[in-house]
Amino acid sequence: MKKILITNDDGIFAEGIQTLAKAFHAAGYEVLAVAPDRERSASGHSMTMDRPLQIKKIENKMLADGFTAYSCDGTPTDCVIMGIDVLHFVPDLVLSGINCGPNLGDDLTYSGTACAAMEGLIFGYPSVAVSLVCGSTSPEKHFDTAAEAALQTARWLAGHPLPEGVMYNVNVPNERLADIAGVRLTRKGKRRYHDKITVVRTPFGGEAYWVGGSIHDELHEDTDVWAVAHKYVSVTPVHLEMTSFDSYNAAKETPMEAEIYRGMKSE
Repeated sequence: MKKILITNDDGIFAEGIQTLAKAFHAAGYEVLAVAPDRERSASGHSMTMDRPLQIKKIENKMLADGFTAYSCDGTPTDCVIMGIDVLHFVPDLVLSGINCGPNLGDDLTYSGTACAAMEGLIFGYPSVAVSLVCGSTSPEKHFDTAAEAALQTARWLAGHPLPEGVMYNVNVPNERLADIAGVRLTRKGKRRYHDKITVVRTPFGGEAYWVGGSIHDELHEDTDVWAVAHKYVSVTPVHLEMTSFDSYNAAKETPMEAEIYRGMKSE
């Protein structure tokens, strides 16, 4: 596992992706970084289909120190597509991160970071999303801790391949490496937003709506939210197969298909 495609949703110039790319390059990996030219947080799994995309090689040696880097004027998902289909890079691993902020619980569905890793998985490559549980105003951001967690996860995967259709979502407490309690294999927890909408006034007297709100986590011990709250690195296997097989099998025991079809024909 020596060729690593790295992306993120914070932008190619973000500290997280720079720390991650430099750590893997220093460890002897061939690194290609393709990331948005600006922040695209919470862009989910969107791809750009209403305009052409451009990519631009980063020539600044202080930023792209020892690895090849490109910016893209699209989404994180677009960046994975550009790296593989336009730059013809064949990765052994797709890494998305290091995100500045957690991707826990149901945030997984909103996250450009997590969904970029999902795009790598759709291409058929092992994929990992890595997030540092910090805030944009945190006085210290321990991206080096998250980079080390990502590096050790990649080394583990080299000898323990992921099942088909499964990626890892990794969340790392914003702590010095020495203060990390350990690593926990977790399930996706529950994270709820309260007061999601804040009404603000426009300069012209109208109303606008700011989406956000306060967060409440359900701290069950085997979940990602519990793990990071107790200074553990959380590693959550995520499967892209969304079919509810329990419901599928239960419905197969009923006349559901015939009843729905009969109702359609009788209208």
